[in-house]
Amino acid sequence: MESEEFVRQDASPEQPAPEQPKKSLFGDILEIVETMLTTLLLFVMLFSYVTRPVTVDGSSMEPTLQDHDRLVMFRLLYSPKQGDIVVVYNSEGHVLDNTTGEVVNSGYGLHENIIKRVIATAGQKLYLNADEGIVYVDDQPLEEPYVNDIIQTDAGAFSYPITIPDGYIFVMGDNRNHSTDSRSSYVGLVAEEDVLGKAYFRFCNMEDDEDGKQHPVFSTVGFVG
Repeated sequence: MESEEFVRQDASPEQPAPEQPKKSLFGDILEIVETMLTTLLLFVMLFSYVTRPVTVDGSSMEPTLQDHDRLVMFRLLYSPKQGDIVVVYNSEGHVLDNTTGEVVNSGYGLHENIIKRVIATAGQKLYLNADEGIVYVDDQPLEEPYVNDIIQTDAGAFSYPITIPDGYIFVMGDNRNHSTDSRSSYVGLVAEEDVLGKAYFRFCNMEDDEDGKQHPVFSTVGFVG
C-alpha cells in the first residue's frame, strides 16, 4: 500500500525571519540615562516622603538611644502615638496661657531637631509629680521601663495637671534629669505639624577610634522603642 502524503493547502514556502532593527549608540545612552534618572527620582521620593536617616546628638534619650546612634526615621502619613520615639523640629516653645488656657508661644525655642518620646497626645490628662518621680496620664501612673532615672526635676513650663490640646503632644527624653523637653518653655507642647517622623530602626553607632576617626559599630542594630 502506498503511503499517503498530507499537505496543508495553505502552506507557504519558509520565509526568513525579519531582521530586528539594531539599536543605535545614542538610543542605548538615552535608555541608560532614563534608568538612572528614574532610580534617582525614586530615591528622592523615598527619602523625602517615606523614610530618612537621622543621627542622635547628645544623651537625652539614654539608655534607649546613645550619642551618635544612626537611625532610620519613618515619615509617610505618620501620626504620633503615646510611647513612640519621634524626631521634632523645634523652632519655638508652646505653653498654656494661665488665664485662657489657650496655647501661646513661650518666646523661646531651641531652633533645632530634637528626638524625644511621646508621653501624652491630644485629649489626654497629664500630671507630673516630681516629688514621687511619677508621670500620670489620665490619672494612671505611666509604666516606664525605658527611663534612665525617675523624674527629679521640672523646668516649670506648666502647672499640672494639664490636658493636651488638639494638635499637640507632650514629649520627654528617657534620660529624664538630663533632657530639655516639654517640661521646659524652650520646647513645651509640640505641634503635630512639627513632628518630622518616628524613629524606628537603628542601623549603627559611630564610635571614635584611637586616631579620633569615627567608624561604624553594628552591635546595637535593631528596632527601637
